[in-house]
Amino acid sequence: MCWGHLALAIPIAEGAGERNGCAQMRERDGPKGDVWDDYRFVLAVHRAGTVSAAARRLGVDHATVIRRIDRLERRLGEKLFHRRASGYTATQAGLALVATADAIESEIIHGEATIGRAASQLVGTVRIGAPDGFGSAFLAPRLTALIERHPELDIELVATARLFSLSKREADIAIGLSLPPEGRIVGRKLTDYALKLYAAPAYLATHPPIRERRDLEGHRFIGYIDELLYSPELDYLHQVAPGASARLRSANLNAQLQATVAGLGLAVLPCFMAARRPDLACVLPDAVSLTRSFWLMMHADSRDLARIRAVAEHIYAVVEAERELFAPGG
Repeated sequence: MCWGHLALAIPIAEGAGERNGCAQMRERDGPKGDVWDDYRFVLAVHRAGTVSAAARRLGVDHATVIRRIDRLERRLGEKLFHRRASGYTATQAGLALVATADAIESEIIHGEATIGRAASQLVGTVRIGAPDGFGSAFLAPRLTALIERHPELDIELVATARLFSLSKREADIAIGLSLPPEGRIVGRKLTDYALKLYAAPAYLATHPPIRERRDLEGHRFIGYIDELLYSPELDYLHQVAPGASARLRSANLNAQLQATVAGLGLAVLPCFMAARRPDLACVLPDAVSLTRSFWLMMHADSRDLARIRAVAEHIYAVVEAERELFAPGG
């Protein structure tokens, strides 16, 4: 993927060129060679945590990453990473080099944003990291116009229940439930969204009636796995039914939705996903209503890139056009 920056956008061809002598020439060049080319290997390993993941990001094989890290350590006379079975973690020397590489990368991004073809043309790949519900149920069906309008623009939509580190370039644009407390991140609220309690009509027809909150006691609930909650804003079951414990727990909101439709139990779901479904009924609509927010975030270094700005503006536009979908009535 592009990762919104030049560092990981250009695969390294250690194939034919190195077989006919280029690799040996680079080795002899030492510090006078392409220092940034070495540094970005360090940056990729630090961000990915494993050699195999870094190799995929860089577009090279596993052995190439190991060879380049080993070569740089020999040249510097410093160990840059602790090698463990679980992955690579940077040493103090490694962290110092990562900080330098990150600063270089920021300058590259700034240059890309202000000069050249990338600054004015919508060419390349933009990765969007989004919560699974918003990403799959709302955003994915609304990207067609963007893709058709810009034939040289590719989108990678990572719709999953997790936080995305913009500082580590895990995404170019991230949709989150809150702004990060620190870092060079720029953000803007997309929208508030409502959540209500839902159940399948078949479940309601075969279980005790629910006329008020205290009637929720004894009913089956569907919810999140506590230790896998990626944001405190999702810890809302206790607000709806104090003392309740979900009988089915999933980190995936779409799985919760499908289990609710199948009649397994009651679930707190976003109105933009559930309110217009004929196979779900809203339970205690006046008594149970929660509000959360979606924020759109970008790294400060890449917000002026035309392709990233265009994708962000498209997301703002489609949310604004259907803002009523996020309201309590859906």
